[in-house]
Amino acid sequence: MSNNTISLDLDYVKSQFPAFNDPKSSKWSFFENAGGSYVPVNVIDHLNHFMISTKVQPYAEFDTSAIAGDNMDQATALFAEMINAKTDEIIIGGSTTMNMYVLSNAMKSLLSPGDEVIVTNQDHEANVGAWRRLAEHGMVIKEWQINTDTAELEIDDLKSLLSDKTKIVAVTHCSNIVGSINDLKSITKLVHEYDAYIVGDGVSYAPHGFPDVKDLDVDFYAFSLYKTYGPHLGLLYGKKEILDKLPNQNHEFLEGDVPYTLNPGGPNHEELSCLIGVYEYFNNLFQHHFPGEDGSVREKIEKVNELINKHEQEIANPLLEYINSRDDIKLIGKNKIENKNRAPTIAFTMDNKSSKELSSDLVKHGIATRNDNFYAWRCLKALGIDVDDGVVRTSMVHYNTHEDVDNLINALKKI
Repeated sequence: MSNNTISLDLDYVKSQFPAFNDPKSSKWSFFENAGGSYVPVNVIDHLNHFMISTKVQPYAEFDTSAIAGDNMDQATALFAEMINAKTDEIIIGGSTTMNMYVLSNAMKSLLSPGDEVIVTNQDHEANVGAWRRLAEHGMVIKEWQINTDTAELEIDDLKSLLSDKTKIVAVTHCSNIVGSINDLKSITKLVHEYDAYIVGDGVSYAPHGFPDVKDLDVDFYAFSLYKTYGPHLGLLYGKKEILDKLPNQNHEFLEGDVPYTLNPGGPNHEELSCLIGVYEYFNNLFQHHFPGEDGSVREKIEKVNELINKHEQEIANPLLEYINSRDDIKLIGKNKIENKNRAPTIAFTMDNKSSKELSSDLVKHGIATRNDNFYAWRCLKALGIDVDDGVVRTSMVHYNTHEDVDNLINALKKI
């Protein structure tokens, strides 16, 4: 059966998330998913099991320790398969910001003073700050700037920045403010023509469909697992042949043991283990919507991705259409989702209210959202928006409903 004829079963989806049965959570129409998503029961069960039964130092011979280590390894292997990577190409660290700082510190060994690093001003600071600091070591930082009329990154502008001195290009796959999904595969191909490394920030992309990193051909890719229905961790992917070139950032005796060499102190044991629950949730979605079918882990993810994309487009477009129809509301980014050209992360400002006032009014109407610069202050500054007041950002994922959107639209009408 074609995915086009199947719709996401929202009753089933919501039944997997205990938050929707909790009175404190269920009273809200939740639009702060880009800041962190709810977690399914599978994740909670695995976390509880680890803390109760296997909360010991892993990888010893006695049974509880061996089980702990096996579960940690299984979680890493499953997430590798979910994004079409190898197990030894995955680093699970404390956050995307931390992973990027460790990576940039290691990458210094491949650079020389005068080498050029390109960053964008559309990015979240996690994929900007760490690379900008390489200027302290003599590298030249160039900024790929957005078109201030559209807030988009334009490929011709990148072409004008690339040179034989370019060594690293760091770019977001999807902006956490603009919402646009950049053509990372085409950008990667262009960057590789200059024999430079490319670092993709998938923090705002992965919650809407886990990427295929081999298809993208990126050298590095990072996203936040607490925004993809898991605990507060960050995942960093790197091509094995590049990781093997990087100097150890961990204890001296771990020299050569990738990925631990790029994960100082090692992963959080219990939170890594409970990532098995994220895979189980997506596998359950596959089995529920495609009974009797089978496939590889990645094939299942791709089918579920299609379901999610279809649903998110259906719920986000009415909101985009309404916001775009209001003369007093300034929408940032594209006003319609077509062929996954943007995520349902929708930021805006209002003429007659500060973003703080508007956010507070929405909260009074049962809309869980907030105002901020969301660590993309360079993007807001380029757009002429007060970086302290910021924008109101309403971000959805696949468990959001038409009712949530109706509630938000009605709240905006009243305001």
